[in-house]
Amino acid sequence: MFITFEGIEGCGKTTQISLLAAELSRQGLACFTTREPGGTAIGEAIRGIFLHCANDDMLPVTELLLVTAARAQHVERVIKPRLRSGTIVLCDRYIDATVAYQGYAAGLGRDMVMSSHELFVGTLMPDLTLLLDCPVAIGLARSRERNRASGKDVDEGRFEERDYAFHEQVRAGYLDQARLEPARFEIIPAEGTPGDIHRHVAGSVLRRLQGDAHAV
Repeated sequence: MFITFEGIEGCGKTTQISLLAAELSRQGLACFTTREPGGTAIGEAIRGIFLHCANDDMLPVTELLLVTAARAQHVERVIKPRLRSGTIVLCDRYIDATVAYQGYAAGLGRDMVMSSHELFVGTLMPDLTLLLDCPVAIGLARSRERNRASGKDVDEGRFEERDYAFHEQVRAGYLDQARLEPARFEIIPAEGTPGDIHRHVAGSVLRRLQGDAHAV
């Protein structure tokens, strides 16, 4: 099963992936966590360029090409092999992030992003996408505080520095995708404590896994 976590900056994806991975392991289920851009040596090198604050003049189409190249490598070298082995793959961002950020907020349009994905990555889509949704003000406050504490704003904070209007468009893009594909998406309210959010996430995933097992 291929499960992706999506949401605006500071929604808590990384924390929730870690908590879910631990829960699945306790259930005796094999799982693997990864992220985008990244997941491979080439992808991580692209990530450094993609997110670096020094590259604040990067064109949206350049962003699209970079993240698509990283994804093509990631899917073929990491995601598909693990899915074939029966492992549950948990990924921090995937195609829906590109649609929300480059398609909606940066203005390239959903069709361009999806066409690029289909041409260079293929047809692999998540079985389940968990959209951790919270107001932009809450997410950005969390993200910027985390970056200040870690020093991340020096190198990987390019998107956090965009204005509120950009992030509102990202959120709207995510919610629109959830509306278009309700069978794949589950919206998880992300304003509560990590423990409360985890219980919602774990319940959703375990119900879906149990449903798939019954179908088999």
